Amino acid sequence: AAPPPPPPPKPTAVPEPAVAGPAVSAPVARGERRVKLTRMRQTIARTLKNAQNELAQLTTFNEVDMTELFKMRKKYKDAFVAKHDAKLGFMSAFVMASARALQEQPVVNAAIVSGTDEIEYREYVNIGFAAATPAGLVVPVMRDVDKMSILDIEREMGRLAGKAKSGKIEMSDMTGSTYSITNGGVFGSLMSMPILTPPQSAILGMHGVFDRPVYVGGEIAIRPMMYVALTYDHRLVDGREAVTCLKRIKELCEDPYRFLLDI
Repeated sequence: AAPPPPPPPKPTAVPEPAVAGPAVSAPVARGERRVKLTRMRQTIARTLKNAQNELAQLTTFNEVDMTELFKMRKKYKDAFVAKHDAKLGFMSAFVMASARALQEQPVVNAAIVSGTDEIEYREYVNIGFAAATPAGLVVPVMRDVDKMSILDIEREMGRLAGKAKSGKIEMSDMTGSTYSITNGGVFGSLMSMPILTPPQSAILGMHGVFDRPVYVGGEIAIRPMMYVALTYDHRLVDGREAVTCLKRIKELCEDPYRFLLDI
């Protein structure tokens, strides 16, 4: 018998026409540009790096209940402006509290003389405060703060900050500090570790004020709280002096009427 015929060939599938998708554009290269560091930024970078290399920096923290300072400012700020033509802020209280604490802990206001084995104790308190300008951060210095009143401090801060913002600050306005204060709270900072620069042995960092639950008088209360940080040169200042200094600042700011009673 004859063999069966071969099966018919299977039909060839016709490919469906491709559907045009959205055109894919080539990735756009993002540009880069270089600008030269300003002279001020070069100085800041060099100073901070040298300080990091030279000093044994350590930071201790605490928190301040701002309730009484808020009450005092709310009650007296309008009368203060009306009589003295000066604003009543919070930083002046921390400046005054720092001056008192530094007098009680003189080693925190002292410094190791660079290149020697000697300690320089200062019988004066010169406090620098960080001021932001379009050109960068500058630190004007208030002199003999230990002899100033709250009004004196407010006026001097206003004068120096005005010079800084107008670009008229001079080098003589930014030298001679024995201690500094920086306030990251104006930018919303919760906490930070400020960098110390010689010839200082301590710098105070203020931060934002935020409502938080705290334990007060046997119950939980919502209070306006601020974290504060004190960075110090551990080559000279021991933890006891640093913690005691920061705790004293806390006590004075939590009960600002101590300033009036000198206690």
